[in-house]
Amino acid sequence: MSGRARLALCAATATLMASCALLPLVSPATWILQVVFLVAVQTGVGALTRRVPLARPLTIACQAVVTLLLLTLVFARDHAIAGFIPGPEAFRHFGELLQSGADDIGRYAIPAPLTPGIRLMIVGGVLVIGLLVDALAVTFRAAAPAGLPLLALYSVAAGLSDGGTDWLWFLAAAAGYLTLLLAEGRERLSQWGRVFSTAARSSDRDPGHAVAPARTGRRIGVVALGAALVVPLALPSLSGGLLDGTGTGVGTGIGNGNTISAVNPLVSLRDSLNVDQDRQVMAYRTNTDDTQDMYLRIVALDEFDGTTWKPAQRHITGVPDTFPTPAGLAGGVRRTEIETQISAADWYAQDWLPMPYPATDVKIKGSWRYEPVGRTLVGDHGQNTRGLQYDVKSLILQPTAEQLASAPEPPATLEREFTKVPSSVPGVVARTAREVTAGSSDHYEQAVKLQDYFSLNGGFTYDTDVQVGNGPNAIARFLRDKRGFCVHFSFAMATMARTLGIPARVAVGFTPGSPLPDGSMSVGLRDAHAWPELYFEGVGWTRFEPTPNRGSAPSYTQSDAPTGQVPAVPRPSLSSSTAPSTAPSASQSCSAQDRRMAECPSQSAGAAVSSGDDGPPWYRILEWTLLGLVVLAVPLAPMLWRLRSRAVRLASARHASSAGPPPVPGERHSDELGMTVLPGEGLVSRRTQVVVGHTLAVWRELTDTAWDYGILPDDALTPRRAAERIARLGRLDPPAAEAVHRVAGAVEQVLFAPEPQAQAGLVDDARTLRKALRSTVSGSTRMRAVVAPRSARRAVWAAADRWMDLRARWAARWAALTRRPSGQQSG
Repeated sequence: MSGRARLALCAATATLMASCALLPLVSPATWILQVVFLVAVQTGVGALTRRVPLARPLTIACQAVVTLLLLTLVFARDHAIAGFIPGPEAFRHFGELLQSGADDIGRYAIPAPLTPGIRLMIVGGVLVIGLLVDALAVTFRAAAPAGLPLLALYSVAAGLSDGGTDWLWFLAAAAGYLTLLLAEGRERLSQWGRVFSTAARSSDRDPGHAVAPARTGRRIGVVALGAALVVPLALPSLSGGLLDGTGTGVGTGIGNGNTISAVNPLVSLRDSLNVDQDRQVMAYRTNTDDTQDMYLRIVALDEFDGTTWKPAQRHITGVPDTFPTPAGLAGGVRRTEIETQISAADWYAQDWLPMPYPATDVKIKGSWRYEPVGRTLVGDHGQNTRGLQYDVKSLILQPTAEQLASAPEPPATLEREFTKVPSSVPGVVARTAREVTAGSSDHYEQAVKLQDYFSLNGGFTYDTDVQVGNGPNAIARFLRDKRGFCVHFSFAMATMARTLGIPARVAVGFTPGSPLPDGSMSVGLRDAHAWPELYFEGVGWTRFEPTPNRGSAPSYTQSDAPTGQVPAVPRPSLSSSTAPSTAPSASQSCSAQDRRMAECPSQSAGAAVSSGDDGPPWYRILEWTLLGLVVLAVPLAPMLWRLRSRAVRLASARHASSAGPPPVPGERHSDELGMTVLPGEGLVSRRTQVVVGHTLAVWRELTDTAWDYGILPDDALTPRRAAERIARLGRLDPPAAEAVHRVAGAVEQVLFAPEPQAQAGLVDDARTLRKALRSTVSGSTRMRAVVAPRSARRAVWAAADRWMDLRARWAARWAALTRRPSGQQSG
């Protein structure tokens, strides 16, 4: 391999090792395989263009063009000319993906889902960094400045991570950069000869070659180390969880001190409902006896992108002494202010503060910030609810049906933001909403009909043993199958309300919980819930309850409805558990009245729920299975190669030892392949080749075993001297030393004897050496000898030799063709 090719390979390796710092930021991490392939192609194009050779700017231009074509093929195939040539539509699609990726980065906590926008930003960013590193280090032969783009890549990743394994990724990035510097130094020295002494005078050194890169590399290394320590402290940390304490739900990211973002809580909410044991999340006491409306609200999902509901990025401020009046609330609505003391469990580390809605005052210790639109509190600088106690003052609003029915139109800005419905939503959603609410005279009547459609007369069944669904057809599928849990009901009702022009969002939190003997209330994981909030001017954001068997329907939707279709019914008993039952569904025998009272048993909540729409197709499963096998096989390749080489060598040695004595002249014999051979020199020559080859195979196995355990081979030594060296460095006992000398003697015999003879027991001698070396080295050396054997380098050398041999043969054929005189024809 030429020095320039080695330098290009090291540049690509340094880029990939630095990009590993991005692995913890998104899930799944399959993008790294795509990056490896694309960087390899980018590096190969650079190597080919430099071999032509082209001018340096043209080399970089060719790499940039190929990189753009690859990105177009991967991300904008349907919008490109011939599938890979970018046109106006492709660039427009790139812009949309980048905008979507920027929005997702600001919204999701780590590990963020690998959306198309985020994938483009990560893959494209690594390719740009790879192009810069290759141009600086290889094209312009300045490896030291190439550390700057590598530093930029690592700093962005380190600044966004949670800091748990930053040191590991820093070591990987630093190792890649150091490898690049060493490769450049070797390539430079190869042009001037080897330097055998480090005591040369400074006046004898070439400042533009060996010294300058090292000095510049040290300086950049110091800057990189400082940035690795300082940058993570200055950039935000995205972490946390909505409904759990392990960071798998809604997380928070406080950016420049005045914004907050979070991720979709769907997975965490589903997992909370499906826990085997209902753990207590918090307990609270309140000064009201009517706790059926004491929903503990965490966050509002107010942005709908056609796929799912999620929190929008919002500005945050300091926690006010007294919260402002809720948006849209007028003076004529009946209200009661209550006080609640809440104690969170020691294990429940939640970044968002669960509170009754709407809260008017919070007494809490720690670092918290206030988000005005959702009226929520979020922890700052790692603050969470673990073991926290706090007091909340909140309002119980009791609007009448008349107040809701006569509500004026909401403000234009609010209506525009909270009635957005993407065009990707199937038309059946809006059509169903219009059919369900046909004949309604106002938005309130439409909202009540939507709630009753899901909870009473639509034939829906509460069931957590269903697929969640995350595509644009998820709501349509739910309307068709009529089975789901609170996520489905709340998402569907909020979306249908928006199609009718009613401002809507989805709230996530907990239902009131269950009473305890001491008068307090206990809230468990299975009380996790999602419900829609609809906006009515004069009342504000108003809770509805479309999910059957969960929570309680608000009183303003149970009586005095203008249509007269919603009868007054008794309130549900607080002594009944709000957790989903593990008994089979009894929806067929459950009356509408029972469902209104939340007294119907629910479906099994113990089964895990897939996050796909209809499950992945078989070829996708096969693709991911093969990909997983490749990912596992790559790091294990040295070990697998070593095991196979050992097995082949020792098996061939057994075959040689069974070859027997030399043939008697004049007799018929069979060779090692079982073929009958007539008397003559052919059999002797063939048998000699077999004995020599297999004896040398055992010797190679023996020296490779010593190499694996730290004894480097020295091909300049004779077999006898090499055996003495192995016995001395390996600190072998006499039996093991004798075994090594026996193999060395067999090698000398087959190499120099007139008639080489196969010797028995060589395989056992090789195994004796391996056993002896294992007993004298440390555990880490034994582990490395098995998992990452040093002798596996022979596989790389063999591949390089075969490649050079192939190139030589093709070069010879090409030379023969070009030397043929014009007009000469082959006979």
